Amino acid sequence: MKLATLCYVKANGQTLMLHRIKKQNDMHAGKWNGLGGKLLPGETPEQCVIREVAEESGLALTNPLLRGVLTFPAFSADEDWYCFVFVAHEFSGHLIDCNEGVLAWIDDDKLPDLPLWEGDKIFLRWLEQDTFFSGQFTYAEGKLVEHHAVFYTARQVVAVEAVTVNKSRPDQTFQPVYQPADDAYCWTCSGPVVKRHCKIICQTCGFVRDCSDP
Repeated sequence: MKLATLCYVKANGQTLMLHRIKKQNDMHAGKWNGLGGKLLPGETPEQCVIREVAEESGLALTNPLLRGVLTFPAFSADEDWYCFVFVAHEFSGHLIDCNEGVLAWIDDDKLPDLPLWEGDKIFLRWLEQDTFFSGQFTYAEGKLVEHHAVFYTARQVVAVEAVTVNKSRPDQTFQPVYQPADDAYCWTCSGPVVKRHCKIICQTCGFVRDCSDP
């Protein structure tokens, strides 16, 4: 199983795309793709997408937005690929030469005309919707044979809290206090959640827990 990120950097009605024509033995050879790559051990999807976009384009992303998760069964060497799909509107820096292909800003209405993977033409439309998606695309000999998706709506996460516990010096006076924000994000991965029948369900990793009791 491979974990990867895919990012579509957007500005002024255009999307930054990579024409994969430089890397030898590239399974994407000749195709146009967004930017991204495989997660390193211990990396979060956000850390990975920021690092990969910087390495491939020279751009420094700010607040990339996770829009969905894609599953590609047996996509390469009989390995499943799981891909976190991001959109980025905030960035700084200047484009550099990429050793995997040629970077170009493409008008959004011209994206479907590029030589893309067949499934890309489908899920690129989902990026314009106000939903979080989980999709599966099955290929055989480079051809799309099946796809399906589930779409979710939820409130956007506006804050994430990170706490480091010092076990050697516990605070014996601390008493937890419920706050509404406690039910606004996943305690496992900090992803967006929805509430159903007093259950809180993460839309990213699927973690389920009971609602907090104020």
